[in-house]
Amino acid sequence: MFVDPLFWPVLIMATLAAIVASQAIISAMFSIVKQCYALGCFPRVKIVHKSRWVRGQVYIPEINWVHMVLSLAITVGFRDTNRLANAYGIAFMSLTFVTTWLTSLVIAFVWHQSFVFALLFALFFGSIEIIYLSSSCMKILRGGWVTLMITAAFLVVMFVWHYGNRKRYLYDQHNKVSMKTILTLGPSLGIVRIPGIGLIYTELVNGVPATFTHFLTNLPAFYQVVVFVCAKTVPVPYVPTKERYLIGRIGPKSYRMYRCIVRSGYKDVHNHDDDFENDLVTSLAEFIQLEAEGFGNVDGPVDGWLAVVRTSEKFGKRLAVSESNSIEGSSSSSSPPFNANSSKSATLQRLRSMYEEESLEVKYRPRAQFKLLENKDMHVKEELLELLEAKCAGVSYVIGHSRIKAKWNAPFLKRFVINVAYSFLRKNSRAPAVVLNIPHICLIEVGMNYHV
Repeated sequence: MFVDPLFWPVLIMATLAAIVASQAIISAMFSIVKQCYALGCFPRVKIVHKSRWVRGQVYIPEINWVHMVLSLAITVGFRDTNRLANAYGIAFMSLTFVTTWLTSLVIAFVWHQSFVFALLFALFFGSIEIIYLSSSCMKILRGGWVTLMITAAFLVVMFVWHYGNRKRYLYDQHNKVSMKTILTLGPSLGIVRIPGIGLIYTELVNGVPATFTHFLTNLPAFYQVVVFVCAKTVPVPYVPTKERYLIGRIGPKSYRMYRCIVRSGYKDVHNHDDDFENDLVTSLAEFIQLEAEGFGNVDGPVDGWLAVVRTSEKFGKRLAVSESNSIEGSSSSSSPPFNANSSKSATLQRLRSMYEEESLEVKYRPRAQFKLLENKDMHVKEELLELLEAKCAGVSYVIGHSRIKAKWNAPFLKRFVINVAYSFLRKNSRAPAVVLNIPHICLIEVGMNYHV
């Protein structure tokens, strides 16, 4: 049998070209999923940043496994390159058609060109692509249905996740605590205030979440400084560091309650570690000083004004910051030795070893030492000193651990979406504490039942 001498070189070149094209598609898939996740339209997945210096290079293990399983299933199931080509043709032409119309919107609203030019662009390229798309749709029964099924499956996942999160947010918004209730408790909030800073994570940008009052109902004690942290992803690619923190006050000064809205873009790299605690304390100190300089009415009994604190420009003006690698505590304050033979369960031994490893990581990690600079205002100096004392006492993270159920009289479809589909996605996605990189020894989870 005669073989063309150009067969093997062409085969090798075609294989290499297919590998390059596949890698580009996989990288684009990771980037799109990461942006959908940042905007709250996709379940929480593990995102690995492959490069510390180059933005956008991400890897998602779960999506990679799903992609591998689907690729093998389609290849083994079809066993025909014509059907594979039909499925790919519908996917490619749908992509180009949607891209054309989205580009016309970019021309009109982002580049601020005339609507006539945007419309002509969409009509010219769209009329060409719709011909190819219509011809591809004629091959739906010959393999193109796979593309539509996969698209519908991911669309359902995104819709269920967004719908469940929306219902949970509306429940929090409806059941938030009014400021009148907080003010009636007095500066001590009717509880015992202990040293330290308590960071309460919430999705609300105003008001006090029900998680806080639920915690106080079961345990009437909390930290002397309370900060309600709201992490928001804004519809822009990147948010400059100097515009990331939005700080405000809740109630009068004596309450020592603040609000921090952390804004990030859908392409930003989230490094939620020790730097966040240090930046937060510095931002709070900067905000306290801005209040004293008369940038807002801070004595009002309501959820007060918010200010963008530019930590990158004024870092260290209110506080002197120095890095320290010293070990927290002494050897006498370390945990007592653990006798593995005294434990009745292997699970307890494993949990104990995990706790000791995490304790060592927290114990030996670098710490920032804050030093209060001179300030003429005694009230500001007192509040800053109390903030530094609370930081030295420790920072704890409070996150709501919600259990969402649909009401008994809800329609069947809603009960299925919330109780089955959304619950399944939540159980198989990453926990918020893992996403935020919060140490378990600093984490407090508050159980909440949601009936939406």
